Amino acid sequence: QVQLGESGGGSVQSGGSLRLSCTASGYTYSTYCIRWVRPAPGHGLQLVSTINSGGDSTYYADSVKGRFSIYRNNAKNTLYLHMNSLKPEDTATYSCARGPSYSCSGSSWYDYRGQGTQVTVSS
Repeated sequence: QVQLGESGGGSVQSGGSLRLSCTASGYTYSTYCIRWVRPAPGHGLQLVSTINSGGDSTYYADSVKGRFSIYRNNAKNTLYLHMNSLKPEDTATYSCARGPSYSCSGSSWYDYRGQGTQVTVSS
C-alpha cells in the first residue's frame, strides 16, 4: 500500500524559510518521479516542483524558481523541499505526489498524494 506523509509545515513571516519533508512507503521509492503540489487559485492543484527518480532532473514553477529547492534521499525514502524567501502568496497546504516511474515526463500526472502539511506566511 503506497503511503506518503508530509511534515515540516508551520507559520513564518515573509522572507522566512521552511523545510518540508515527505516520507514514502509501500513501493520502491527510488524508481519513481515525485512531486510537490499545492492548491491552485480557484480550483485544482498547482505543480510546485518535481524531481526524477535519480534526483538529477528537477522542475520548478516560475512562481518559486530561485527560492525553492527540491531534493531526495533515496536511501531514506524521503523527499524534501527547501523553501526560502517565503511570500504570503506561498501560503497553502503542500502535498507530495507520486509521479510516473523514473522520469517525470514533463507532465503533472500523479497517482498517489499525501494529506499535506500547512504552510502559512504572514506579511
